[in-house]
Amino acid sequence: MSTTFTEDEEFVIEAAGNAGASLTYPSQASALRKGGYALLKSKPCKILEISTAKPGKHGHAKCTFRGKDIFTGAMVEDSHPSSHNMEVPVVKKTEYDLSHISRDGFLCLFDGEGEKQDVRVPEGEVGERIKMYLKEEKIVSVTIQAAMGQEIAVDAKAVSED
Repeated sequence: MSTTFTEDEEFVIEAAGNAGASLTYPSQASALRKGGYALLKSKPCKILEISTAKPGKHGHAKCTFRGKDIFTGAMVEDSHPSSHNMEVPVVKKTEYDLSHISRDGFLCLFDGEGEKQDVRVPEGEVGERIKMYLKEEKIVSVTIQAAMGQEIAVDAKAVSED
C-alpha cells in the first residue's frame, strides 16, 4: 500500500507533548561543583558544600551535597553515588525595570519584550529595599531568578538616570 500526495494537499503534523525547553538536565554527581546548582531532595538548590566518601562494599564513592533551596532559603542535604547522574535545574536570571507594586502585592515589571505581573514582592531585605527605592521615587531594576517553573525576585538596585 502506498500513499501519494498531490501538490495542493498539505501535510500537517499535530503537536503532541511539550517540545519546550526542559526544566532540568542530567550531570554526573562527581562533576557538580560548589556554587553550582542541583536538585537536592527534588528541590532546586545552590550547592554550598560537597564531601566525597571512599567507595564502600558496593563499589561506589558517595557524594554528600549540602545546599540552600533557591526559593525558600532552607538548607537541604542529599547523597548520591559519584558515578550516577543527578538532575541539575536550568536557572535563569533576568533583569527587569519596575514600574510599581500592585495592590495585591505583585511587582509590575517590564523589559524590551513586554510586561510581567506574576512575581510577588519578596519578603525580607530585598522586598524592603524595593519598597524603599519606590518611596524615594528612584528608578528600580529587579533581578528575577527562574527555575523549575517558579520565579522569585533575588536582587534590586536603584538605577541612575542617564
